[in-house]
Amino acid sequence: MDNYIVSARKYRPDTFKSVIGQKSLTTTLKNAVKNNKLAHAYLFCGPRGVGKTTCARIFAKTINCLSPLPDGDACNVCECCTSFNENRSYNIHELDAASNNSVDDIRLLIEHVRIAPSIGKYNVYIIDEVHMLSSSAFNAFLKTLEEPPHYVVFILATTEKHKLLPTILSRCQIYDFNRISINDIVGYLTYVTDQEGVVAEVEALNIIAQKSDGGMRDALSILDQVISFTEGHITYKSVIDNLNVLDYEYYFRLTDLFMERNIPQCMLVLDEILIKGFDGQHILSGLAAFFRDLLVCKDPQTLVLFEVGVSVQEKYKNCASKCSNDFLYRAIEMTNESDYNYRASRNKRLLTELLLIRICQLNKDGQEIDDNKKKNLIEPIFTAAPESKEQAGNIVKEITTRVQEDANPLAASSLGDKKAPSPLAKVVSGASLRISMRAEVERPKDNLENKEVAQMHQATNNSFTEEELLRSWHAYANSLIEKIHLKNTMLNISPSLGEDYKIEVAVYNPEQSQKLQEEATSLMQFLRKELQNTSIHLEVVLSDENKKKLAYTDSEKYQLMSSLNPSLEKLVAEFDLKLD
Repeated sequence: MDNYIVSARKYRPDTFKSVIGQKSLTTTLKNAVKNNKLAHAYLFCGPRGVGKTTCARIFAKTINCLSPLPDGDACNVCECCTSFNENRSYNIHELDAASNNSVDDIRLLIEHVRIAPSIGKYNVYIIDEVHMLSSSAFNAFLKTLEEPPHYVVFILATTEKHKLLPTILSRCQIYDFNRISINDIVGYLTYVTDQEGVVAEVEALNIIAQKSDGGMRDALSILDQVISFTEGHITYKSVIDNLNVLDYEYYFRLTDLFMERNIPQCMLVLDEILIKGFDGQHILSGLAAFFRDLLVCKDPQTLVLFEVGVSVQEKYKNCASKCSNDFLYRAIEMTNESDYNYRASRNKRLLTELLLIRICQLNKDGQEIDDNKKKNLIEPIFTAAPESKEQAGNIVKEITTRVQEDANPLAASSLGDKKAPSPLAKVVSGASLRISMRAEVERPKDNLENKEVAQMHQATNNSFTEEELLRSWHAYANSLIEKIHLKNTMLNISPSLGEDYKIEVAVYNPEQSQKLQEEATSLMQFLRKELQNTSIHLEVVLSDENKKKLAYTDSEKYQLMSSLNPSLEKLVAEFDLKLD
């Protein structure tokens, strides 16, 4: 059985002409060889998998070629080219600086530099991942790098140029390699699949190119993985399933739902995406990128920034025609805001759902939302308006009654178990109501309704026991998750019930008293609601039993310490110390 070779090695370029996406750099190197203007040190830097080491090898082979071609490429026929292609060349040496980064390794390299080449013109030393050299190794290498023998050429390669010393950078000709464009990667992947006899859809290859992030080596590795998964028939669906890529068809569906203001269906699509295992932040970042692509597609001048296939471009154009520029601007802003707040959010799914709801409400009847209005308000999901002012008044009256019953359940229970269906229930169940919480509904100004509204503010004075008070007190204390000190204080003290529903609490020190008084407003609201008594009031006192025993201020702490240890007074007097 033949040995399998991965595509990244099998289809590695061996001439400058076959290098993809670095035409300006390869032209410069070929011209330098053709005009015999070689520097003694080169630095190739750029992202991973863009051809740095490949170009270094091709350049090393070319400058040693005994009969180069007129265009500057190597002949691949002479002894130097043949020995290099068969990995037995003694003129070209590769050093991995990640595993040979000490001073001793550099000293050994300097000793080898003194040996002249036996065949060819130059000894070429390719040092990969040069940024991994230690500072001492860099300093030991400086002199040799600046003035090597005339038959020595150094080619340094790195992905992190910023980690190199300025003294190293100043001694090299620097070549910055760019990320390879998606169109170039797709073209080369098409060539590889043709050579391998693999059937591949252009959209599938485009997804592989996007996933590789501008690196040809990554693209070829992903291609091998997908070929194994599909057994030689690569489709768009098989690629997104194998690479766990979120299908852009979901974004098209969501955009159509945004235009229709269909909030329930948006929630269902989001749930479908989450069930497939995609993270919420991945959805947010993908949605922001999708809106950006729609914005790019709306203008022919910016269409060149959108690197996808022709068929996919048509889908984006059709979808972009449904969205206005203002809608896309605002949607991108809101999506980026949610993406930024995602890590800090406790309920991440709710944050994502809230974003979809807000985007649904950006467009209303084809009009952009007024920027002067509040942008974060969520309109209730009703489908029709009240038929008359009388019906609107009945709805307000019903809501008022329900609020009053919630505030006083004992009064509500006295009305009996059987109730006729309310106007509100009929309207909501019939899906014939559409009211915005921001809209102003004119209330009927009859005396009966004014009395009912006034009853909401009447005081309730239901009696309660100290046991019920203590239970509600502890319930509020346990809800203080972030205020640990106040929570412990409330759990360690017991409130007492006095006359006229006065709750008296004795604390141990002024700090506890201050914290409790700061929380008094929220605490009283909670207790009045739980105990159904609006006459409750709080009084915080300092316990006589403990206020003399505990040292609170700095002077009190000093007096307590000096009483326990008289030597402290001598120490203060000897060094003339003062208590600030």
